[in-house]
Amino acid sequence: MMSELTGIMKETSENGMDSSPDDIGSIEEMPEDTILSRQTSVTLVPFIGQRFISQDAAYEFYCSFAKQCGFSIRRHRTRGKDGVGRGITRRDFTCHRGGHPQLKPSDEGKLQRNRKSSRCGCQAYMRIVKRADFDVPEWRITGFSNVHNHELLKSNEVQLLPAYCSMSSDDKSRICMYAKAGMSVRQMLRLMELEKGVKLGCLPFTEIDVRNLLQSFRNVDRDNDVMDLLKMCKSKKDKDPNFKYNFQIDANNRLEHIAWSYASSIQSYEAFGDAVIFDTTHRMDAYDMILGIWLGVDNHGMNCFFGCVLLRDENVQSFSWALKTFLDFVNGKTPETISTDQNMWLKEAVAIEMPRTKHAFCIWHIMAKFTDWFSALLGSQYDEWKAELRQLYNLHSVDDFEVGWREMVDKYGLEGNKHIISLYALRTFWALPYLRCYFFAGMTNAIQSELINAFIQRFLNAQFHSDNFVEQVAAIVEFKDEAGGKHKNQRKVLKISLKTGSPMESHAAAVLTPYAFSKLQEELVLAPQYASLMDMVDETYFIVRHHADMDGGCKVLWIPHDDFINCSCHFFEFSGILCRHILRVLSTNNCFHIPDRYLPTRWREINSSSKPVQISTSGEHTGKVQLLQSMISTLITESTGTEERLDVACDQMAMVLSRIKEFPGPAHGSNDVAYNSPSDSLILPEVEDSDGIVQSFTAARRVPEP
Repeated sequence: MMSELTGIMKETSENGMDSSPDDIGSIEEMPEDTILSRQTSVTLVPFIGQRFISQDAAYEFYCSFAKQCGFSIRRHRTRGKDGVGRGITRRDFTCHRGGHPQLKPSDEGKLQRNRKSSRCGCQAYMRIVKRADFDVPEWRITGFSNVHNHELLKSNEVQLLPAYCSMSSDDKSRICMYAKAGMSVRQMLRLMELEKGVKLGCLPFTEIDVRNLLQSFRNVDRDNDVMDLLKMCKSKKDKDPNFKYNFQIDANNRLEHIAWSYASSIQSYEAFGDAVIFDTTHRMDAYDMILGIWLGVDNHGMNCFFGCVLLRDENVQSFSWALKTFLDFVNGKTPETISTDQNMWLKEAVAIEMPRTKHAFCIWHIMAKFTDWFSALLGSQYDEWKAELRQLYNLHSVDDFEVGWREMVDKYGLEGNKHIISLYALRTFWALPYLRCYFFAGMTNAIQSELINAFIQRFLNAQFHSDNFVEQVAAIVEFKDEAGGKHKNQRKVLKISLKTGSPMESHAAAVLTPYAFSKLQEELVLAPQYASLMDMVDETYFIVRHHADMDGGCKVLWIPHDDFINCSCHFFEFSGILCRHILRVLSTNNCFHIPDRYLPTRWREINSSSKPVQISTSGEHTGKVQLLQSMISTLITESTGTEERLDVACDQMAMVLSRIKEFPGPAHGSNDVAYNSPSDSLILPEVEDSDGIVQSFTAARRVPEP
């Protein structure tokens, strides 16, 4: 029991660190040559341009600096610097005595001080700004001042500030032992002062801290909590037969692993489980177990939850169990791609359990380590090296990457660097030239990574309790689904703005979700900037290059009678969206509709509660099926021009479908029509009456009159 309590609840007290309502102003930028107001023995002094991988890393560094100087810090609330939709892009950390105390009205309406405040308007601060370099955000110091308008504390005084009150694991263990012996809190403090040889009241924690710790001991019993988690899963299964969970008990009868998923999550995976992220970079302190979460992206570009797992240990066996269990949940359907952290145990487990799945490392996890690996090594060349590596990362050709990598290593003298050697050995897991032929649903970019991290923080920031953990996870997933549904409905009723006047654009707008259409529209807008040159030897090949470039370009293969087109940039294979090069070739050759196979079902407006119609293009039905697909595609394009056209189309479609239902269905056998193509022209939800068809069709297709 003592060993288990040793690691319980890592204390990160930030008493006195929160911003008060009066801290709404901004702090003037200090010049880069700001100097310290007094000489100290501090060896790590903040400097302009210093980099950090996160806000927390910058906070911890400045906190350490402040403690040595004789003050503590707090996070300052800034305004007007974040931009719309970009999250926090600037943060100021200030001296704990910065700002001024707020006066609040009393019950009698008179202004009075609620409590004594130490704030005196101190201007000492450190400012960091977020820069998205290499599509991976990092924070840099842009302002720093250590000028205080108050006396700084001595070393034996500064440790009594609330921010520095902390307990080591040994301290927590001894307090637990004293509590079992029946000692009072004051007796514990006095005995520990004698043991440590410190003066009365000079321990790095207070009586309140000890009482809070003892209360946490009473509230947390990890073994019992984990077993309660198993009971929760069983209870959930009894209520919902579609809820899935599995677990494993070790030789000591302790819960070693547990994983679960919800019915809605399994359903989401059926539709959008082609590209998966398995995040295992976080830990649930309440259970002292690794938290693994399976996530994906739906057809509206929103994160969807597939399942989660808690693992006692971090090794190949644990990760293999997690992957195998998840595949059992989803009936053995493996994803096309899976993205994870750069974890060698997990890498081996994926190779064992998902041998046909392309495994990639999340680039933002790798890039976050570059500052520690290369900043000091390269010095002033670090930024230049990082920019060159970014160019290598974004290349299309594997051969170009190999040549560029050798030149980069030689230029910066990195031949024997262990990190460079490791990166090169694992290049097929992170460099885009090796990944572009695989579908990742856009989850490799920095924006999507931030959305994923924000979603995971919902799990970590919530105050989970042992008696309703599974239900709280379900509530988060349900809330996410409801919010996503509202967001999708809002986007559906918004009028889509057509920018090019191209028939291909209106065709895509009628089929794709607003999210997918916006991605395709970006490529359509850029396509006219490219020249399309037919190969003089083979007329099925085209060289497409930017109008400002004299050489290079992408190679496009187009076979019109097979509706086949492919580009050497592999943008379609990577994202499921046609690239500007292909769109340029189609428009140049008077193609007014995008072939159905290049408007994948994955990015279309579909009802997730119904499965796509399965039809086969083989045999005697082939020509008729293709004709029907073409007619439906044309119908959508023509009917979305005006409201009147759309109403007529919906009415007629309802009548046709109603008449079709009067005929007997196909017999089960060799003559069944089973279509396995991923490019169904139109997928409508199954409904009971024609009115429902009209309503669904009308709500899903709104395009302004050209």
